[in-house]
Amino acid sequence: MFHREGQKIIITTFFIVCAAVLLSQFYIDTVWIRFGLQIIALVLLILILQFFRNPKRKVPKNFDEILAPVDGKVVVIEEVEENEYFKDKRIQVSIFMSPINVHVTRYPVSGSIKYSKYHPGKYLVAWHPKSSTDNERTTVVVRTPKFGDILYRQIAGAMARRIINYAEEGESVQQGDDAGFIKFGSRVDLLLPLDCAVTVKLNQKVVGAKTCIATVVDKDEEAEITY
Repeated sequence: MFHREGQKIIITTFFIVCAAVLLSQFYIDTVWIRFGLQIIALVLLILILQFFRNPKRKVPKNFDEILAPVDGKVVVIEEVEENEYFKDKRIQVSIFMSPINVHVTRYPVSGSIKYSKYHPGKYLVAWHPKSSTDNERTTVVVRTPKFGDILYRQIAGAMARRIINYAEEGESVQQGDDAGFIKFGSRVDLLLPLDCAVTVKLNQKVVGAKTCIATVVDKDEEAEITY
């Protein structure tokens, strides 16, 4: 199944590829050139289909877990100062998506949308330290019953030129549902409370709506560790 954001591109590419194959068949006599152009056209179509794939994932709702919002690799786990919404310290977990990853953004938690804002910006490579604050991005905050407010940020990369965000302030959302799409390479940051337990490691590959990123810390366990 393919994401709705790719429908126009897929249809356009399909007709271009069909035209290229037919025209080359009738107007190019040199066999190796004809076959070469046809193979390139078909590979282009396969790449477009692969990029816009949207695998269905059944998500058993769990208020005690924050799930990965996207497929990719964990590139940052650190304590940072979040200055847009919380204006305090948070744990940042960043997931980098290569062009071969599924680029659907999914809600990491269930709750209500308290904040949703688009920021125009630059197109630094997604792993650049300043991409979180300088690049084109959207910031979304979901209020949850267990974790309080959870922020995730879709960030454009050097190749990503369009961020799609479906979150609207005031609406209720479900963990794992479609929250948007980022076209052609990017990154998503999660900003989590300091008292949650991060369950992933650097360079770990994660799957959107499947991999647990963080859980609620049991207060009794926290007390045992403290004392």
